[in-house]
Formats: sequence, structure tokens, C-alpha cells
Amino acid sequence: MVTYAIDQGVAPMIAATILGVSGLSSIAGRIACGLIADRFGAKPTLVVGLAIQAAMVSTYLFTRDAGSFYAAAVLFGLSYGGVMPLYALVTREYFGEKVMGTAYGAVFLISTLGMGLGSWAGGWIHDAFGTYAWLFVSSAAIGVMAMVLALTFRPPRAAVASVTVAVGAR
Repeated sequence: MVTYAIDQGVAPMIAATILGVSGLSSIAGRIACGLIADRFGAKPTLVVGLAIQAAMVSTYLFTRDAGSFYAAAVLFGLSYGGVMPLYALVTREYFGEKVMGTAYGAVFLISTLGMGLGSWAGGWIHDAFGTYAWLFVSSAAIGVMAMVLALTFRPPRAAVASVTVAVGAR
């Protein structure tokens, strides 16, 4: 984000501040999405958060000045920060408490590898094509794929069992 903002003519100190704003807004996103998940459920909140995150990554294709970078940074930070704690909640709800450590470890490993490789791949994409556009497009596509994957989660077994019992009791 910083080098892209500088490439667009934003002063280096302002570009670094924009990254900080994104990080600060991610804190608010963690709290807000936790509250939303408590009210509407972890899976729907995760799906919406991933959709917003994918949309916000794609808006970087159109950011050209400090104001638009600040706006994108706030909204991206809120969505990025918001989905991170939901991974643990969704993992517990859909895989159970008995394998929580293993399942969340695998989820965290995959997300960490994605973030680490994403930085490297972004640099490679920029060097190979001379633009950040393909980085933003591919990042948005990965976000959409994560959202689609989250949509495929079946209801947790406890919810399926309670529906079966309720239907059988009639």
C-alpha cells in the first residue's frame, strides 16, 4: 500500500500514515465484527466481511490521491480486522471444540502463508508487469474465493441435530 501510494504521488510520510490508519481501523473492525457476529452469527458476518474486503482491495485500482487512500485504508482495515477473529469462532462452531487447536492451527497456517506469500507475489507481479493492477485483481479474486468457500460451510452438527430432534418430535 505504501509503495503504491508513493507511486501515485502521495508523499512518503503520508503514505506511511495511511498504512497506520489501516492498522488502527482494523482494531475497530475486530470489535465491531465481534459484536455483529454475536447478533447475526459468525458465518454471515464472515461472508459479508470477506465480500467487503475483496471489494475494498479492488478499489485500490482507482485510488490516486491521499484522500482516496485514507478512505480505502479505513474501510479495508475495518473489514480485514473484522474477519480475522471470526476465523477462530467459525472454526470452533463448524469443527468443534475437540479439534479446535488443530483446526484453527491449520486455518491460521494457511492465512499466514497467504499473507506472507502475498507480499512476495505482489512484488513479483509489480516487477514482472510494471503495475500493481494485477495484484489488486488477484487479491480481490482470492477474497471472493474465500467468501465462496465460507458459503459452502454446512451448519454445525449441533444445529443439524437440534433441527432433527425438533422435526422428529412433531
